[in-house]
Amino acid sequence: MNSPLKVAVLGCGSVGSQVVRLLGEQADDLAARVGAPVELVGVAVRRLDGPREVEVPDGLLTTDAAALVAREDVDVVVEVIGGIEPARSLILSALEHGASVVTANKALLAEDGATLFEAAEKAGRDLYYEAAVAGAIPILRPLRESLAGDKVTRVLGIVNGTTNFILDKMDTSGAGFGDALEEAQALGYAEADPTADVEGFDAAAKAAILASLAFHSRVTAADVHREGITEVSAGDVRSARDMGCVVKLLAIAELRADDQGEEAVSVRVHPAMIPRSHPLASVREAYNAVFVESAAAGQLMFYGPGAGGSPTASAVLGDLVTVARNHRQGMRGVGESAYADRAVLPMGETRTRYHVAIDVDDRAGVLAAVAHAFAEHGVSIQTVRQEGRGNDAQLVVVSHEATDAALSATVEQLRDMEIVREVTSVMRVEGAEE
Repeated sequence: MNSPLKVAVLGCGSVGSQVVRLLGEQADDLAARVGAPVELVGVAVRRLDGPREVEVPDGLLTTDAAALVAREDVDVVVEVIGGIEPARSLILSALEHGASVVTANKALLAEDGATLFEAAEKAGRDLYYEAAVAGAIPILRPLRESLAGDKVTRVLGIVNGTTNFILDKMDTSGAGFGDALEEAQALGYAEADPTADVEGFDAAAKAAILASLAFHSRVTAADVHREGITEVSAGDVRSARDMGCVVKLLAIAELRADDQGEEAVSVRVHPAMIPRSHPLASVREAYNAVFVESAAAGQLMFYGPGAGGSPTASAVLGDLVTVARNHRQGMRGVGESAYADRAVLPMGETRTRYHVAIDVDDRAGVLAAVAHAFAEHGVSIQTVRQEGRGNDAQLVVVSHEATDAALSATVEQLRDMEIVREVTSVMRVEGAEE
C-alpha cells in the first residue's frame, strides 16, 4: 500500500467522537477501501480535560486548531465543530495549506458556501458535506451525482428530527406543543434551548443546501422563507386529522415560473398539513425523510435517522473515503454546480394552499361574506365546513392553490370583518388536491 492518508478532526463532541471511534475500529476496512492506511494525526478540542464519549489516543488532542489545519502533512480535515467562526477560517486555512475538507456544517454552508467552494476550486481540493443534511441519509450525493443527468423539479423533506418528534407526539397523543417539547427534551431529542429547531433555522439551512444542489443555483439561508412550529396548536393537529391529514414541518424547494415565465427557485420551511396517504406522513418520531421529484426518474424517497453521533459520523466517513480515493488518484471530485443561476422567488409569489379556521357570528350571510373575501383576492375555495353553532360557530375553509400573497391578504381581510370574531388558525396545505 501507499503511504498513509493523514486525517485531522476538528471537534470531539457527539459527532467528532464517533468519527474518531470509527477511524480506529474500521481502520483495516478503510485502508482496503481507500487503498492506503488512514491515519488520525490530530483532534482539536476546546479543552484537553473535557469529557469525551470515546478515548482519544495519546498525543492526538490539541487546543490549537489553527496549527493543526496548517500542518503540511495533513491530507484531509474533518470539521464537525459547527457554527460560523472559527469553522470558516479553519476550513479556508486547511484548503489553503493543501488539505481537502469534509464538513457537517450546515449553518456555514447555507450562509457562506460560495466562499468555501471558491476556495476549494482555487486550491484544487475537495469540499464534501453529505453529513450537513439529514444525518446518515444519502441525499446530497444522489442530487449531485446520481441525478446529474436528470432535471429535479421538487424536493420536499422532513429534515429536522426534533420538530418531527414533537409534531408526531401531538398527533398521536393529543398533547399540546409545550408538553410535547418537554418530552422531547427529557428524551434528549431537543436541546435545552430548542430555538434553532422549533423556529425552523436548522431546517432552513438544510433547505438552502438542498435547493442549491437540486437546481444548480446558489441559495443561502437568507433566501429561505422560514416559519417554526411554536404556534402549532392541538386544535390545528385535530383539524388536520379531521381532513385526513397530519401536520409536519416541511422543507420545500421547487422550480416555479416567475412573472416573465422564466424558471425560478422557491424555497420555504413551514408547518403544513399533508394527506396521510403521502409517503412523508408516515415518517414518525425523530426520523427524517426527503421526497424528490424529477423529470425522468419520477418520485424518489430517502428515509432514515437524520441526526445523532453515529449516523452523522457514517456520512462523514463515507465522504472521507471518497475524498481519500480522489487524493490517491491525484484528482478532485464534483465541485459546486451553480451554472443555472436561477433567481429565488419571494414567498409572496409562491403558490400554495391554505387551511383557515374562522370564529364567526352564526347568522345568515356569513358564509357568503367569507366567500366574497376569498373571491376579491382571486382565491378559489376548495372546501368549506361549519363546526358548532351560536357563540361556538366556526368555519373551516381550505383553498385551491393561489399565490401566498393573495392568500395572506385574504386572511388579513377576514380579520378586519365585523362578522369574524377571530381567525384562530392559518396553515398551509401541501400534497395533491382532492
